[in-house]
Amino acid sequence: MKQIILVLAFFATVSLSAQTMAYSVVEFKAKPHTQKDILNVFNETFEEVEMNKGGITLERLGNGRSNGATHRLVWFWTMGEEMMAEDAVSDDKNDALWAKMVNYVDEWQASYSGRVLSWQNGNAEENRVVHIWDIKIDNPTMFKAGHDKIVEEFKDDFEGRAVGFGTYDFGKPNGASHWVALSGKDKEDHMMLYDKLQKDAKFMKLIQERGPLQDVKDYELRILKQFN
Repeated sequence: MKQIILVLAFFATVSLSAQTMAYSVVEFKAKPHTQKDILNVFNETFEEVEMNKGGITLERLGNGRSNGATHRLVWFWTMGEEMMAEDAVSDDKNDALWAKMVNYVDEWQASYSGRVLSWQNGNAEENRVVHIWDIKIDNPTMFKAGHDKIVEEFKDDFEGRAVGFGTYDFGKPNGASHWVALSGKDKEDHMMLYDKLQKDAKFMKLIQERGPLQDVKDYELRILKQFN
């Protein structure tokens, strides 16, 4: 498990450039009342580590979570580059991290990896609640073009929010091929935005122009800590 976790990644708040970002995720069920301990051990390990076009995120899962998972760890990096220097975290510190995590994790669960095809940065301090839709699509090129057009046409509504689209390449959860992500302040903030956009005929037309899709699942999470 340690070897798997060490290659995890997530997209978080990094701009998508000509170099594609990749991510990997592992979900876990934390033992009761250990979230603060988990945050502390990650702070001790990564607080002063210099990341190279990537980073690490710890998140708490909310509505829509599966199999009793409570949190997930996500690492993200630029494809073709190291996330951090090889000696950024000593072997002793790395071993101590995972030795302590044994005390806080009840069960390691699903893991999956993929690429970020489209990403708009958001204010991660203000908008920490992320809504993710897992979907199946047949034409990713058409979907991406439609997605990007929506983000551009409604840029005022998406200002300050992270908006993303990407792939599941390994460990596809429930058979999903892709995902869409959107950040906000809380559930109410998300629903107020949905209510506004879904009453806009232009928005609904652009949604259809992304092409056919199958909804697989949706869920929310809260970003607890980012190291990037």
